[in-house]
Amino acid sequence: MSLFHGLSAFPITPTDKNGRVNSDALCLLLERIVKAGPDSREDSGVNSIGLLGSTGGYAYLTRSERQRAVSVAADFVDGRVPLIVGIGALRTDEVQHLARDARDAGADGLLLAPVSYTPLTQEEVYQHFVAVAGVTDLPICIYNNPGTTHFTFSLDLLKRLSQLETVSAVKMPLPQGQDIEANLAHLRQNTAHKNGFAIGYSGDWGCPAGLLAGANTWYSVIGGLFPSQAMKLAKAAQAVDVQEVQRIDQFFQPFWTLFKEFGGMRVMYSAANILSLSDAYPHLPILPLGAADKERVIKAINALDKLG
Repeated sequence: MSLFHGLSAFPITPTDKNGRVNSDALCLLLERIVKAGPDSREDSGVNSIGLLGSTGGYAYLTRSERQRAVSVAADFVDGRVPLIVGIGALRTDEVQHLARDARDAGADGLLLAPVSYTPLTQEEVYQHFVAVAGVTDLPICIYNNPGTTHFTFSLDLLKRLSQLETVSAVKMPLPQGQDIEANLAHLRQNTAHKNGFAIGYSGDWGCPAGLLAGANTWYSVIGGLFPSQAMKLAKAAQAVDVQEVQRIDQFFQPFWTLFKEFGGMRVMYSAANILSLSDAYPHLPILPLGAADKERVIKAINALDKLG
């Protein structure tokens, strides 16, 4: 099975107030995922860890702290679950450095978002990916996240990128104004089929529908903290058990509501702290949730606990 298949769990990256990665807290979070990984005895099987994704705050970390996070994670995970590392940055040369850093530290794959200040053209992003692919043989997943990067990949650009040898997957946002099944079919028709180019989605509340429709991957924020519960939902969707998906999804609804309101990062920091897995906060200027909203997170955790 390809690296970019199944449930990919994206944890936060706890740091102190100076932005230094807290390796102990990071390992506590990773342990939860590893226990639900493909080598576990549980009926779960998280397929990969998405380190330094948007929820992992990659854009707020220095190069040295990104190196530290990858090294800590790779050493701790020790091959038990494949490690996909986010390498997005403003400049192409900086991303090339980050790609080499991740490879040298033990990453299995890379996740690349076109971060920008000056809006980028389609050709600029294509050349950006070509340049990064030229310095590493690790497989690359395209990170299409227009809500954050303000760049939307055209269908033609995705087609061109999918033809690059090491570009192996795409992480898509939930489609707007289009059924996810139709969106997936359209993408499949217009991307390369070499080595099974993998198409997955982020936006947790809509991803079970993506798996039901036949998407390869669920890139999951909730899976970064509650991997066993997320895997139950993923497995039901992969088995095309619509009734079971609907049953399990009800336990997640309080979290989906919070995600839509506050974004996954704020909610996951709060949840990790409530579970005493971390005492970290998002990087300023991102503010933590207030007391009333933390109570809502506690209720969401309690609802998910009923699933087991």
